Amino acid sequence: MKRFPGSIVMLLLSMAAAANGRPTVPSVPGIDAPELAMVGPDQVGFRSIRLSHSGQPKLDAADPKTGVVPRYDRNLVVDLWYPATFKRGAKPMTYRASFWGEPPHPPIAFTVPGLAVLGAQALGEKHPLVIVSHGYSNAPASMTWLTENLASKGYVVAAIHHDDPNPYVVSAAVRNAPNFYRPIDIAFATEQVKTQLGAQIDPNRIALIGYSQGGYGVLTAGGASLDLGGVAMSQVAEGLLKRYARGAAGAAEIIVPGIKAIVALAPAGGAGKSAWGADGLAGITAPLLLIQGDADPVVDYKTGALAVFAGAVNSNRYLLTYRQAGHAVALNPAPAEMRGSLWDMDWFEDPIWRQDRINAINLHFVTAFLAVNLRGEDGKRSYLDVPVEDSDKGEWIAPLGTPWGAHSPGGEGVTLWRGFQRRHARGMTLQHRKAAE
Repeated sequence: MKRFPGSIVMLLLSMAAAANGRPTVPSVPGIDAPELAMVGPDQVGFRSIRLSHSGQPKLDAADPKTGVVPRYDRNLVVDLWYPATFKRGAKPMTYRASFWGEPPHPPIAFTVPGLAVLGAQALGEKHPLVIVSHGYSNAPASMTWLTENLASKGYVVAAIHHDDPNPYVVSAAVRNAPNFYRPIDIAFATEQVKTQLGAQIDPNRIALIGYSQGGYGVLTAGGASLDLGGVAMSQVAEGLLKRYARGAAGAAEIIVPGIKAIVALAPAGGAGKSAWGADGLAGITAPLLLIQGDADPVVDYKTGALAVFAGAVNSNRYLLTYRQAGHAVALNPAPAEMRGSLWDMDWFEDPIWRQDRINAINLHFVTAFLAVNLRGEDGKRSYLDVPVEDSDKGEWIAPLGTPWGAHSPGGEGVTLWRGFQRRHARGMTLQHRKAAE
């Protein structure tokens, strides 16, 4: 495959050095990033495809008198990032999206600089495929820290635009519609992308990554069976979600078969009555990486990632916890347009943790996790199987003359998490349980 030449690497490093040491391109981590976060060797292309899922219920158009839900063709845009080749000087992407403004304000539009090139020629075949599902009312453009970075490491990444309603102005029935659509969108889009991309991807090496509502989606599409007694069952019009509950006729329709890895960041679905009940999470057999802050005010940590970690007993699973972090653990640093009000900024930024720092740590562990489970790179497992669960207790007495920014090599006598720099593995825990534990 064609690699980033030295001049482009230097350009990327200069981007990362801008803005007081913070990266201006979200997918390019800064100098304090752990080892595996750094951008990969491949150039990155970008394009979008449009899918149409016919005969889907239009939940926002249910008849208020009869409750009857009409059917429509649900159109989905899927953004693709992939290993590519292009000439020096090609113009990189500027992504555009908008998030709902603080009521009663209109949506706020923003831009995100990227390193991918629109329409660049795809390079190589049989790449692992990563499906990404964004948070409620988010957009793929807000997660380019992940999508571009993974594509630079040889993955094809497909991020779905889920077309969520504005939760601040709609009825409860419409507001809960994503509980219905999320796993269906993921299962449908995965099959369509596999068909359309053909030899560009390896259909036997697929991972699902989801944030917040997308976390609920990938856990469900990844094998967690929905509980008929779950709170969402009665909130979705006409009881349509019941068709997909555990033991129902359509239960298998929302499962993506053969998944090799699942990453769920601050996953929804556990509040109140769990969407999966007491036993549904046992249906996940793929390896699982969970990531959440323990002070999350949107998705409760104890009923969120911690409960999923406890309940997914048939998965080889990891739980990375950021102490005192909130819900914003999976979006780009706030764009300039989103820094004009606290509401806008809080979509993106944690009040305590630097957002680019969270992204870099996420990239480090996601990179190791996918390498082990999609590529069989067992040597990367030592980045996940840390010697101490509490990062604060890790130590490394580096040999005299070791550069200050060197990454911990792990191994005998070293408890500082492998790939982290001295004094830069703080405020985290990483737990691991094997299947059947």
